[in-house]
Amino acid sequence: MSVGSPGAGPPGAPDTVFFLSDYGLRDEFVGVVHAVLRRLAPAARVIDLTHEVPPFDVRAGAATLTRAWPHLGDGVVLAVVDPGVGGGRRGLLLEVASIGGPRYLVGPDNGLLVPAAEAAGIRAPVELAEPPPDAAVTFDGRDVFAPAVAALCRGSTPGELGRVVDPASLARVPGLVLEPGVLSDGRQALRVEVSWVDRLGNVQLAVPADALPADVPVVVVRPDAGLWTAVVGADFAADEEVVRARTFADLEPDQPGLLADGNGNLALVVREGSAAAHFGLGPGSLVQLVW
Repeated sequence: MSVGSPGAGPPGAPDTVFFLSDYGLRDEFVGVVHAVLRRLAPAARVIDLTHEVPPFDVRAGAATLTRAWPHLGDGVVLAVVDPGVGGGRRGLLLEVASIGGPRYLVGPDNGLLVPAAEAAGIRAPVELAEPPPDAAVTFDGRDVFAPAVAALCRGSTPGELGRVVDPASLARVPGLVLEPGVLSDGRQALRVEVSWVDRLGNVQLAVPADALPADVPVVVVRPDAGLWTAVVGADFAADEEVVRARTFADLEPDQPGLLADGNGNLALVVREGSAAAHFGLGPGSLVQLVW
């Protein structure tokens, strides 16, 4: 891989790097990647989206990047959640067609980059060239991905950094569960997965908020087999009623509710508390909505 000489890129080259990883902040990994970017592309600004993606959780990293994507401007995404580092997975550079957001994404070919990139429209994907022989095999964020990102910031084209591959060959993460149906009594039902639990314990569901009527009551019951079921307009005994709310301020302290979160998805929340702890839910849990 040719990375050229350090310095500012030509006019029009991206000058911002959006960095996401599961490295955490206890060790030096994030700082070292920053240092490589600073050395190879000193004019580039680095914005840390997060380094607290759960370790090795590619699906969570992909969801994090997808949530952040609409709010990013022009630049390059550097994303590293890479349990297969040193193995057979490829290093990947994706150019996207949409304007107004990042132009490129760089990271492992394990599904991390694809959901956000596909939403923006993937151009011909590139498999990054092999790292130099003296590079470590366990730190591609430093030795492969950061140099490629720096090269883009200095004006290199994707074709200079690797070879084009078939988009159909890209690895993809499993989709979130979202299964509509009809119960035997005629009520509509939607079986949906918990897509994210944030630091405050708010439980995001993998469904847009407008998928559920806004003016109907919601009841949460705990059936056998441990599957939480949120039932709208239920006429049977329930563990707990959940208030439909517009904001947290509509709820009393410690009161659970269901609202549209900042990403436009339905979310189970507890004012000044953790809905995840209250309901016993986590990423990958299933909730059934019935109305």
